[in-house]
Amino acid sequence: MFDQVSIIGCGLIGSSIFKGLKKVGLIKKIITYDKDKEVSEIIKKDKLSDEIFNSAREAVKNSDLVIIATPLSSFESVLNSIRDNLKTGSILTDTCSVKIGVGKIFNKLNLKKSICVPGHPVAGTENSGPKAGTIDLFKNRWTILTPNKDVDEKAIKKVSNFWESLGSKVKVMSDTDHDKILSFTSHLPHAIAYNIVQTSMSHNEKIREDIIRYSAGGLRDFTRIAASDPTMWRDIFIDNSALIIEAIDKFIKNLDDFKKAISEKDSKKLLEIFEKSRDFRKSVIKAGQDTDKPDFGRK
Repeated sequence: MFDQVSIIGCGLIGSSIFKGLKKVGLIKKIITYDKDKEVSEIIKKDKLSDEIFNSAREAVKNSDLVIIATPLSSFESVLNSIRDNLKTGSILTDTCSVKIGVGKIFNKLNLKKSICVPGHPVAGTENSGPKAGTIDLFKNRWTILTPNKDVDEKAIKKVSNFWESLGSKVKVMSDTDHDKILSFTSHLPHAIAYNIVQTSMSHNEKIREDIIRYSAGGLRDFTRIAASDPTMWRDIFIDNSALIIEAIDKFIKNLDDFKKAISEKDSKKLLEIFEKSRDFRKSVIKAGQDTDKPDFGRK
C-alpha cells in the first residue's frame, strides 16, 4: 500500500489513524507530528510515532502518503511549511470536515510534486486530543473523498484502500455535495446542540442546577454533542457558513411551523410531524447508521 505515512496533527483523528494502522500492520513506517509541545510529549511517551521529528517539514520527507489532520484554520500554513519537502509523486490528503475550503487551498498552492486527494473520515467523538484516539474509530464509518476531476484514478484508489484498511466505507463525491450534505447531517445538529445548552444556561443559577441535576436523555445527548472540540467547530461554522446558514434557515421555518401547531393545539399536525420523524429514524437504522437497541445500545 504505502511504505511510509506521515500524519500531521495528533488529536483524536490523527492518533486514531496511527493506532488503527499499527493494528492492521500494512505500513512499514508511520510518522506522527504535532506542533503543540504538550501533544508532542504525549506522542513520545505513548509511542505514537515510529520516529520523532522537530518540524512538520522534516516529518513528511520520504513519505508516500501525507495526512494533514489539523483544524482548517491552520491547514494552509501547514501546507506551506511542508510543500518543498514533499516526496515527488506522493499523495497528499486531509481529514478536514469542510471540503470546498480545502479544495481552494490545494488549488491555490498548486502542489505539483504531490497528488491531492482531499478526504473526510466522518467519525469522531466528543473527546479530543491524542489520548482520545482509538484503534477502531473508523470501523463501519464513512470516509468521503472529494478529489478534483483530473486527479489520477490510481491515487484515488490508493487512498480508498487506505481508509478501507482501517474499516471505513468510502464514497467519492464533489466537495460541494459533501459540504451540503454535512451541513444537515453534522453541522446543523451541532448548531442546535450548542443553542440548547445556551438556552439551558440562560436561567438563574437555581434553575440551571436543577436542569443539570434532572437532565434526561434528550438534553444529555445534546450536551455530549456540544462538548466537541471548540476550535474545530469554530472553523467548521466559519468555513461552511453559507450552507450552514441555509440549513439553519430551513430549521427555523420548520420550528416556526412546529411552534404554530403547538400554539393552535393542532393535534393532527403534531402527530404528522412525530410519525414522519419516527419513520426517518427507522430509515437511519435501516441504513446501518445506528442501532435499534434501547438507549442507542448504551450499557
